[in-house]
Amino acid sequence: MIHTNLARRTFVKSSSLLTVGAITVPHISKAFSDTKPIKIGLVGCGGRGCGAVKNALDADPNVELVAIGDLLGDRINQRAQYLRKACKERYKVEEENIFVGLDSYKGVIDAGVDYVILTSPPVYRPSHLEYAVEKGIHCFFEKPVAVDAPGIRKVIALSKKAKEKNLGFMSGFCWRYNFPKREVFSRVLDGAVGEINALYSTYNTGEVGGNRGRSKSQSDLDSQSRNWPKHLWLSGDSIVEQAVHSIDMMQWAMGEELPTSAEGTGGRQVYPDDPDRYGNIYDHFAVVYQWGNGARGYHFSRQQKGTVGSYEVEIFGKKGFCSAKNRHSIISGDSGWRYSGPKNDMYKTEHEELISSIRKGNPINDGERAANSTMVAIMGRMVAYTGKRLTFEQALQSKESLMPANLSMESSIPVTDVPKPGLTKFI
Repeated sequence: MIHTNLARRTFVKSSSLLTVGAITVPHISKAFSDTKPIKIGLVGCGGRGCGAVKNALDADPNVELVAIGDLLGDRINQRAQYLRKACKERYKVEEENIFVGLDSYKGVIDAGVDYVILTSPPVYRPSHLEYAVEKGIHCFFEKPVAVDAPGIRKVIALSKKAKEKNLGFMSGFCWRYNFPKREVFSRVLDGAVGEINALYSTYNTGEVGGNRGRSKSQSDLDSQSRNWPKHLWLSGDSIVEQAVHSIDMMQWAMGEELPTSAEGTGGRQVYPDDPDRYGNIYDHFAVVYQWGNGARGYHFSRQQKGTVGSYEVEIFGKKGFCSAKNRHSIISGDSGWRYSGPKNDMYKTEHEELISSIRKGNPINDGERAANSTMVAIMGRMVAYTGKRLTFEQALQSKESLMPANLSMESSIPVTDVPKPGLTKFI
């Protein structure tokens, strides 16, 4: 680990000085001039987090990286080299602003940042967002926004609080910032296919995640964190962590209307019974959502090697058909349309639009929308795990919390059994 002791000492000192004032004094964010530097902090130094830093720097010439933090010190060692090269002269991270451990997010947020990028495993997202909003910091946070219903309820409340404080609060549902998809979904919402009868979405891919073995010296948290996509409590399972992109696009097509109910199935066909390497998630899901007008949404996702891939969203309306993910086309009656306009780097566009909105004093806040899409994915996991038909309200009010109690680096975190439909209870 690098700078661990110094970083921890710095964090304890800074947090003891700032806690009372920062939490009790209201903070209303104001506009930034175009030339004023925006200081960014990164929490979660994986590939997506480092990529988001580069996207933010590409989006605005007056952005600089001033603080980084991660649960694992060796990950900072590895990624700091990449960040120095990527940021060049805008890498302004001093030794005292490098933080390691479960509380590293507090150190980063307290290090004088204006804008924090939160890309740790999604189980931590609600608590990280809570601290950032309390401290009056603009947030870019990766999807999904939580792994369980209590986390979703917290993020919805935080989104409203962020609005009160005029804070940027943007999720990483990147397709919302893709030019072809904006055009095709705009046409769908304007009635190009008529009233929607059915939607079909897929996220069928190969195996994803580390599958690393475990050394005898590793703690449960260290080992599971290095293989977090395979552990339910950290990732929310693949339908929530990965396939949520397709589910978010179904929500987009439905004008953000929430489904009334869902039922489905899923299981674990190909992942070996090896908790250290393969955790306790499913490797396939099939869920049917129903909306108030009777429309059905059919979602299929899997993580299985050697299978055909599919990542699509198709929309069937009373007037026509739309391929919204790949072909970006609409067929209505005898007429057809296909997108032929400019393309963009949606990851860069996210930060361009968020930073621009912050500089104008009218920051983007899509937190409630992102929380709803994540909850629809969690609902899909719930019905697959239990084999029950659930309403959206039942799912949203679930009391099941996936975060282990009293979590620490030394915690014992047994890998729970793989859920079994008909036996696993809805909580």
